[in-house]
Parts: sequence; C-alpha cells; structure tokens
Amino acid sequence: MNRVVITGMGCVTPLGENLKETFDAVLRSKSGVGYITLFDAREFPVRIAAEVKKFTPRFVDEKEINRYERFELFALSAAYEALEDAGFITNSKVSIVYPPEVVGVVIGSGIGGLRILEESVKNLLEKGPRRVSPFAIPVTIVNMAAGLVSIKTGARGCALAPATACAAGLHSVIEGYNLIKLGLCDMVIAGGTESSITPVGIAGFASMRALSTRNDEPQKASRPFDKSRDGFVMGEGSGILILETYENAKKRGARIYAEIVGCGISSDAYHITTPIQDGTGYALTMKKALQEAGFPKIDYINAHGTSTKYNDEVETKAVKIVFGEDAKSIPISSTKSMTGHMIGAAGAVETIFTALSIYHNVIPPTINLDEPDPECDLDYVPWQAREKKITYAMNNSFGFGGTNASVVLRKV
Repeated sequence: MNRVVITGMGCVTPLGENLKETFDAVLRSKSGVGYITLFDAREFPVRIAAEVKKFTPRFVDEKEINRYERFELFALSAAYEALEDAGFITNSKVSIVYPPEVVGVVIGSGIGGLRILEESVKNLLEKGPRRVSPFAIPVTIVNMAAGLVSIKTGARGCALAPATACAAGLHSVIEGYNLIKLGLCDMVIAGGTESSITPVGIAGFASMRALSTRNDEPQKASRPFDKSRDGFVMGEGSGILILETYENAKKRGARIYAEIVGCGISSDAYHITTPIQDGTGYALTMKKALQEAGFPKIDYINAHGTSTKYNDEVETKAVKIVFGEDAKSIPISSTKSMTGHMIGAAGAVETIFTALSIYHNVIPPTINLDEPDPECDLDYVPWQAREKKITYAMNNSFGFGGTNASVVLRKV
C-alpha cells in the first residue's frame, strides 16, 4: 500500500482568497461573517452569512467567468493555487510531472449550482421554456467543478464528485487518499467547493431553524460549543489539496505538509438531519480512522463544530466515547466559528487547517466561546490560537443523511 502525503493546498474562503490570507486570519481570530450582499435579504429571517468578499477568479478566461457557477470558479481558483503551491505551475502553465492517466480529480459539493438553478426556474416560469439557458444544466450539476479542473489540467485518471452534504469535502480527500493508497492514481487533486448563499439556500436552512438569527451581531453569530449558540452561519468557498505518494513526493523534492495515515467513513442509518444522540454514530467513524492510523496519541482535533445544539453536544459525546479520560486533555477547535459552515467545502478547508496546524505547530482557536455549554466541557481553545507541537491530528466532518467522515494526519 502506498503512503499518501499532502504537497500542495489552495483555498478561497470568507477569510481570504488564498491560503496565506485565510490561515493568517484564522490565527488572528478573525470572523468572516457579515451581512448578506449577494442578494437582497432584508425580508429574510436570516440576513447574515460568511461570504467570499474579495475574489479574482483564476484558471479561467473572461468569457468563462460569466458562464460558470460561483462554486466552480471557487474550485478552479483553489485548484490553481494548490497546483502552484505543489510546484506544478510553471510560467502560469500547468506542468504536472505525472502521465495524465494516473492523475485523478475528486472535488465534492453538497448542493452545487443553486444560484443558476434558481434563475433558470424563474426564467422558465416568467418567460417560458425557450428562455432557459443551455448552460443551466451543465453548470448546475455537482460534478462540474471536478470536470472543469480535469479539463484545465488534462487529468484523465478520474473526475469524481461526492455529494455527501457537509461531509463532501472530506469524503473527497478520503477518496483521493484511497485511490493513491491502492495504486489507482499517483496524484489526486482533491477537495470541496460550495456557493449556496442564495435566496433558496438561506430560506431553506432558515425554515429548518438550522441557521443563527443573530442578525444584529454577525461576527458573533457562529459560536460553536457556546451556551448561547442558536444555529450555524452559512459560508461559501473552496479548499483543494494535492495528494501524492510519499515516495514520489520525496523523489521530486516536494514540500510535505502532512501525511494522511487513517480515514474513517460511516453512516448513522438514523435520521435525515439529526445525528444519533448518544454520540455512537460520530464515534464509529473516528474509531475507524484511528484504527487505520494505528491508534496514535492525538494532539489536536479540528471539530465539525457547527454551532448547532445537537452537533456540538453529540460531537463532544463522541470524543469522550473514543478517547475516554484522555478526551479532556486533547485541544479541540472549530474553525467554523470564523469561516461559517462552508457545507461541501468545509471538510476540505478544515483538512487544510489541520495540515497547517501540524506543519506550523499551532492550534487555531474557537472564537465567540464566551460561556461553554455545560454539555460541551472539553478544551475548545477559546479565542486565541495556541502554540503546541503536533504530531498527529484529526479532522471530523458530518453531514445530513447521517453521513460521517474522519481523517488522521501525521507530521512527516
């Protein structure tokens, strides 16, 4: 079995349009939440979100910018940065050292092109079927981000797109890991992308009472594990990682951020939106990841930590089930307190944060944690980043439909 390492990373988030801007903001405890500007939300019960505020699309020409959906443009830009970071962009041109047939692309999304879908339905109802754009379907479907990155890079190994709600980004990383581990690919461009800050996206989640209604204090709205949390904040963006075999990465002298040493996936088989209350569902996938990694001592956990009542309580229970008495000594943080919940991009972006935590020996904070919920009584690294030597770290992602994912990373 091949060892799998992370050699390049790129992201577009509410905290910045690249990797450095984003992680610098994380370590400064900055919130990316504000008032919605992508549409007129004045009449909505929720008027706040974590939008990508400054964004110059890369990997596309001007004509394509107007043709593609926002979630696709995010993925293309993040992929370009990740390839550049890994040393596969020379003079603004893709220069991948591997044959095209052994390079795969796996980029997931929870929802896909919701904005274009909304506009297409409106045109259909108001102007008739002939006014629906011929691009409506191609740019709406979830797999098109992976397809476009494959086209731009020439990668022919595969173009896959897990659509597993909030776990899609991490499931994509895990699928990329498995493809390389089993020898089906030598390199995989893996990650997630999302852009669901739209009228239907906000109204739909608001109707479920899943979103925070702290409209008067946007930057304080995402508050994982806090007693006064009242829902998650919708975010958007993309995170992309370059995965390679350890042997090939060493041979070409690549920088290695971290090695993926264990992955776990599971299903609650319980409820469409609510996790199993005793924590056993989340615990199962964490145990699987730890088992594959050889049950190492975990120095940090990047939690799913959505700022919803059930997730934060259940994830805390799961950590206690898995780690027992050691749970209290493991630093845990939710970076969603700063980025909001990026849905299908979340797991990939948070894997990037976890890899950077290992690489730089620093733990991101959980901001807005003023008064912990009594049911959430672990070390959530409130407000300030913390320096700590990290050898092994875990990242969790859980999604609607009871779909769960965990990954263990190791310092190299």
